[in-house]
This record gives sequence, structure tokens and C-alpha cells, in this order.
Amino acid sequence: MTSLLEGAKKLVTRGTDTGARLEGLGVAAEAARGRLDDELVDRAATVVERGTSRLRLSAHHTVVGIAGATGSGKSSTFNALTGLELSAVGVRRPTTSWATACVWGTEGAGELLEWLGIPPRHQTTRDSMLDTRRESNALEGVVLLDLPDHDSTEVAHHLEVDRLVALADMFVWVLDPQKYADAAIHDRYLAPLRTHADVMVVVLNHIDTVPEDRRDAMVDDVRRLLAADGIPDVPVMPVSARHGIGIDRLRSEIEQRVADKRMTAGRIEADVRAAAAELRAAAGDAPTRALSEERVAALESALARGAGVPAIVEAVERSTRWRAGRATGWPLVSWVGRFRPDPLKKLEIDLGADSKALRGQGGSTPQATAVQRATIDAEVRSLADDVSEGLAPPFAESVRRASTARLPEVGDRLDDALRAVDLDAERLPVWAGGVRVLQWLLVLAALVGGAWSIAAMVSGGLGDLPRVAGIALPLVLLGGGVLLGVLLGLVCRGLVSATARSRASAADTRLRAAVSEVAAELVVAPVQAELTAYTALRTGLDRALA
Repeated sequence: MTSLLEGAKKLVTRGTDTGARLEGLGVAAEAARGRLDDELVDRAATVVERGTSRLRLSAHHTVVGIAGATGSGKSSTFNALTGLELSAVGVRRPTTSWATACVWGTEGAGELLEWLGIPPRHQTTRDSMLDTRRESNALEGVVLLDLPDHDSTEVAHHLEVDRLVALADMFVWVLDPQKYADAAIHDRYLAPLRTHADVMVVVLNHIDTVPEDRRDAMVDDVRRLLAADGIPDVPVMPVSARHGIGIDRLRSEIEQRVADKRMTAGRIEADVRAAAAELRAAAGDAPTRALSEERVAALESALARGAGVPAIVEAVERSTRWRAGRATGWPLVSWVGRFRPDPLKKLEIDLGADSKALRGQGGSTPQATAVQRATIDAEVRSLADDVSEGLAPPFAESVRRASTARLPEVGDRLDDALRAVDLDAERLPVWAGGVRVLQWLLVLAALVGGAWSIAAMVSGGLGDLPRVAGIALPLVLLGGGVLLGVLLGLVCRGLVSATARSRASAADTRLRAAVSEVAAELVVAPVQAELTAYTALRTGLDRALA
């Protein structure tokens, strides 16, 4: 349908109100597909296709369909308007499912008649008639159709009437004084076409059979029935095709409407309005909306909690403290930390550059509990409820369906996404390596000082040792190495804490980014697509009904 719309715009609809309305209805129908009732959407799409097809054809011709029940004098009216005996009347009329067409003005009419499905044998070109009557020129551009009887027992007749009623630019409904209230025409045609009042004329034929003092009352009664059908402003003309009563007035009405060249566009716009009104009634009038950043952030936060991101971040911080603490603490006591397990190893979380190697060896993120999984489900459904509040049931259901369609995948996808994140928790900061070297130098100085002191004591040469501020140099090395090592370890605790918090914050950012990607793909994008479709539907309908 999109290509059809584009072609129509290029050919005939660009810059026109009719084209804009057709395009709007086409956009609305596409947006409604799969969300509203298929039959309803199909009707709207058919209107778009039919309207664009009609606009490609002759804009100089107006298709006027004359319809009525058996015995209403429809064919007599057709003959009276053409001035020719083209349609057989009464019992002499052949049983056929084809309409008869009379055309004033041949240029461009061929394609239009082919589109209408009128066989050549049922076509008459008024130009070919040796007729110099004034009205022949006045009706230039008219394609007058005599339709089969709408109440015929032949099913083919019903189908042909329905088909051509959908294609005609203007209708002349011929009623009979004895059965003008027949529900067959009011319920099947007039009432459903209440939005097409501007392209209708109602004729009360055989008025010569009604006493003159009752004619006005009967016409008023017809108007009352039309008002009940929802078309109170349709002209009602009493005529007698047999005696020519009112035919000139009817012909003048057709001439006037054809002259302003609005019937074709008016019929198409009436179809568009009717289809758009149906779509709007089904879609509701709730305002358009989109997912806010705050609502998406709340969803991502809930998914992160459900996936165990806070536990992983806490483990990264504790692991960094553990590793950096061992590296910067006094070596003679920090070795005790080796007997404490790495918090990340306890969670079996992949570390740094080793993550790819470990991924196939059973490493995994913390398994979410049933409560955490329930939290994810509840948050996703809550988001759908929030954004669909006030929408008509079909669109509210489409939003809920989109939000939960891939819900079973969320848990596994979150696990995979988190496992793929490089937590960068194994690498020591550069400064920690320098501190470790300095600590071992201090330990070495203490060992040298201790060994030197012992050797001096054994040799009895303590008094000959070099001194610093009055203290023997070996003792300075021993005490200073121990004291400075302990002080350095204490001072580095603050740096270790800051580094641990920084690493945890960076890990939290990367983990939440991974969660955000999963949320966007599995929940946010599908929901936003439904909201975008609803916006497109409302925008398209506004254009169609403008």
C-alpha cells in the first residue's frame, strides 16, 4: 500500500487536500495493522487503494450511479436523463449483472470505464449520437450508470450494485411511492452512507401516481426517513420519468454538481472520513505518549537489581580492597590475607583479561533468586501498564504483548551480557606496584639491619658501628624498616579504599550499560514501537479528518 500511496502522490495528489487525507488514512491503516481488527483495517486500506486509483484516472469525468429497487423507475429515469432508450424497462429488462453506462465526453473515459468494469457492449457514448440538444453539452464529463436492481433475487445483481456503489462519485437513489420506506435500501445503503450526503440525491419517482394534495406530505415523509438514516440534508426531488415531471430539475442538479468538479474528490473524502472515523472509534482518543527517560531508568534499575548487579559491584569493591591491600600492606603480615578467598572468585565472576578464557569453564554471574526474577517480571508489566493507561483496549493489549513477548529471554540475556563485561578487577593500580617494591625494600633494610646488629653483638663490635643521630646504623635500618613499612601500609589504606570505590563505580557503569542494552532490545524498543505506531495512527487520522 505504501508504494501505491507514493505513486498516487507523484501523479495526482501532491499538494491537494484529498491527497493529504488519503495519505493520512494510509499511514493510519499501516499503523493499525496487527493492532486493530483486521477487517476494519482492510476496509480503510481498500479506501486508500480505491481513492488513489480513482485519482489516477480522468478528473474531467464524474461517475453518477442511478440505483433503486425493482419497479422504482430507475431505468426510466436513466433513459429520461440521457434522452435515449438505452435501458430496457419493466418486464422487458434483460436479466444481467452488468450496469449500463452513458458517457458525455469520450476523452479519458476509456480507462475510467475499464476501471469501473463496464464491458464495451454496455457502453454508449453520447458524443456519437446525432443530437443537438443543449443539455448534451451541459452534461459534458458525466458517466451515467444504470445499476442493476438492488433488491433483485439474483445474487450477482447485489454484488454488482455493491461494487459500483463503492466506485461511483455521485449517487441518485430512485425510490417508489409504494415502497420508499423499504428497509432494504435504508439499512443496506442509505444509513451506512450517512457520511456521503454531499454526493447524494434522492428521487421520488412515479410522483404522477400520487394525488397532488398528498405529494408534499409524501416528500416530507421521505425526508423524515432520511433524517432517521442520518442524512437530513440530502435533496429529495419528486419526478415522473414517464411524463418528464421534475427531470429538468434533476438534470440541472447533476449539471451543477458536475460543473464544480468536486464530486470525485467529495466522494473520496467522504470515504476517507468514514473509514477514519471507524479507526478512531476503535483506537480511542487517548493522547499520544512515549517512554520517558525516568521510566526507562526505573526499568533498567529494576533489571539491574534482578540480575544481581549490586552484588557484583560490591564484590568488585571488596576484591579490589583485598588485592590492593595485600599488595600495599606490610609484607610480613599481609601474607595472612592469602588465606581469605577473593570475593569475586566466590561469585565465580570472570576477571579482567581472563574473562574470555573462563567464560566457557562454568564462570557465571550470581544466579537470580525467584524473588529477583519476580521483580523483573513485575517491573516490566508495571511499565506496560503505566504507558498504556488510558489507551483503547486494542492498543493497550498490543503494548502489554510487546513488553512481555520476550520476557522469558530477559534472564538469560542479562546473564550473558553481564558475563561479557570486563570488570577490570584483577589489575593492580600502578601506584600499588610501586608501594609493593618500596615495602620489600623496607623489609630488606630491616633484615639487613637486624643481621648486622646480630653480627656486631656476636663479634663484640657494637661500639664500633656507625651512628645516625647517636643511634647505631643497624638499629636505624631495623627499626626504620619495620616502622616505615607499617606506617606506609596504614597510609595506603586510604588510597586502597579510593581505588576500590573507583573500580566499583566503573564496574557499575559498565554492568548497567550492559543491562540497558538488554532492556532496550527486549522491552523498551518493542514498547516504544507500539507507542510510535499509536502516534502515527493518531497523526494519520488527524490528517484524514482535517
